[in-house]
Amino acid sequence: MSSPLAPAAGRPPAPSWLGDAAALGATGVAVALRHALDDVLPPGFPFLTFFPAVILTTFFFGLRPGIVCAVLSGLAAWYFFIGEAGTFLLDAQTGLALGFYAFIVAVDIALIHLMRVAGDRLSAERAVSAQLYEQQRTMFQELQHRVANNMQFVAALLALQRRKVVENPQEAVGVFDEAQTRLETIARIHRRLYDPALADQPVGPYFQELCADLLGATGARNIVCLVDVPPVRLDLARLTTLSLLVVEVVTNALKHAFQGSGRGTITIRLETLDGGQAALSIADDGPGIPASFDPAASRSLGFRIVQGLAAQLDGTLSYANEGGTVVRLVFATGPAPAAA
Repeated sequence: MSSPLAPAAGRPPAPSWLGDAAALGATGVAVALRHALDDVLPPGFPFLTFFPAVILTTFFFGLRPGIVCAVLSGLAAWYFFIGEAGTFLLDAQTGLALGFYAFIVAVDIALIHLMRVAGDRLSAERAVSAQLYEQQRTMFQELQHRVANNMQFVAALLALQRRKVVENPQEAVGVFDEAQTRLETIARIHRRLYDPALADQPVGPYFQELCADLLGATGARNIVCLVDVPPVRLDLARLTTLSLLVVEVVTNALKHAFQGSGRGTITIRLETLDGGQAALSIADDGPGIPASFDPAASRSLGFRIVQGLAAQLDGTLSYANEGGTVVRLVFATGPAPAAA
C-alpha cells in the first residue's frame, strides 16, 4: 500500500505551480471558514482554521507549498482577525500572537517535512530491496538452469564414453581417464566464469587464460597459443558452450597436430559477421587433416562432442586444411542457448 508521504514510483514530480496554487487555495478556504465561524468563536482564536490548512498543504504537497501557505495564512489572519480588521497594525500583543503562530507552524512544517523525507528514503530502500530480491531470484533460477544443463552434459558425456568402452573394452581405463579430465576441465571453466572478480572480463583475455591452462595441464611447453578476439562480451550460457568447444578442439590439436616436432602454434580468432552472427576459428600449423576426412562419419568421441556443442549454439561447424587444421564455427550472438 503506497504512502501519501512519498510519490509513486516512476511518477514524475508535480510542477511547482501546482503546490503554490494548492497553498493559495488552502489559505482561501481557511479564510472563508474563519469568517464563517467568526460569530461562533470567542475572541482569541485568530489562527484556528489556518493551522489545519498549513498542515494539510505541507503533508500532501511538500515543504515549499507548506511555507507559502503558512506565510499567506499568517498575513490573512493578521489582516482580518488580529486587532483592527483590514489593517496590518503591529503592537506588542499582535507581535506575540504572530510569534506564537510562526513557532507552531514552523514546528509543524519541520516535523511533516522530516516525515516526508523518511517516507521517501523508505520507498527508495524498498525499491532497492525489491530489485536485489529480483536479481537474486533470477540468479538462483539461472543457477538451477545451469546445474541441470551441466548434469545433462555430464550424462551425455558419460554415455559417449560408455559407448567407447563397449566398442573397445581394453581401453576402459583410458576412457575413464579422459572422462575425468573432461569433467575437471568443465569444473575449471565454471569456476572461472562464475568468479565475481572476473564477471566483466572480455572474451579475449578469458580465452587466453583458458589456453594457458590447457598448455600447462598437458605440459606442452613448445606450443604457442595466439588469441585474436575483439573486445566483445557474450552471455554466460553461450560463453560456457564456446569454452567447452575451444577446450575440446585445442586438446585434440595438442594430441595429434604436433606429434612429430613437438612445436607449433594454435590460433583462436573470433570475428563479428553481419546479421548478428560471429565466426570462431581455431587453427593449428600441424600437418592438417586428410583430404578424405568426413567429420559426420567420424567415430572420434572428441568430434562428436564438438558437433554436439555446435548444435547447442545452433551453429554451423566446418573443417578445412589450410596450412594445418582449421575448425570454424559460425553462430548467432543472440539469445542464449538452452543448454551447455
